[in-house]
Amino acid sequence: MRVLAVDPGLTRCGIGIIEGAPGRPPKLLLADVIRTPTDLETGQRLARIESSLVAYVSEYRPDALAVERVFARRDVSTIIGTAQASGVVLLVGTRAGLSVAQHTPTEVKAAITGSGRADKAQVGAMVQRILKLDSPPRPADAADAVALAVCHLWRAPALNRLDQARLRAELGQGVARSRARTAERREA
Repeated sequence: MRVLAVDPGLTRCGIGIIEGAPGRPPKLLLADVIRTPTDLETGQRLARIESSLVAYVSEYRPDALAVERVFARRDVSTIIGTAQASGVVLLVGTRAGLSVAQHTPTEVKAAITGSGRADKAQVGAMVQRILKLDSPPRPADAADAVALAVCHLWRAPALNRLDQARLRAELGQGVARSRARTAERREA
């Protein structure tokens, strides 16, 4: 499975692309950052993020896209830009027909280090160890995206099983409702 992961941001979007399978060490394909100039209008910045992501999807042909879920911070202006960038990422992934998932920073830290309270240095060190790299990916935004990609690779099979179980339950409920309507019609 090839995973493209994005740590969204309006000024810097971390990009991580890995390939692997559960039970095997993943391989790092790319650690990068999409940067947008702060002097551009927000729509232009989002368009640059979108075009860069489309290019990455076209070149690397991922099977899945993971994006860090936006969480509340004190700086509202940062949240808004991050949420806007996240929306673009979700849109690009959906339009490309990819399996798209969101993970919280705490989920990523817990998956990578075993602790949802790990700091960036601990996450970077574990990513380095997991991917057998000489040093953690740089810059920090790219390292966060690579950690997100590893998290998704490891969690995707469980998420797929949960989705399938939900679908089966929904189908079962639909069948039960259909049978109930049929029975009501027969009684009427």
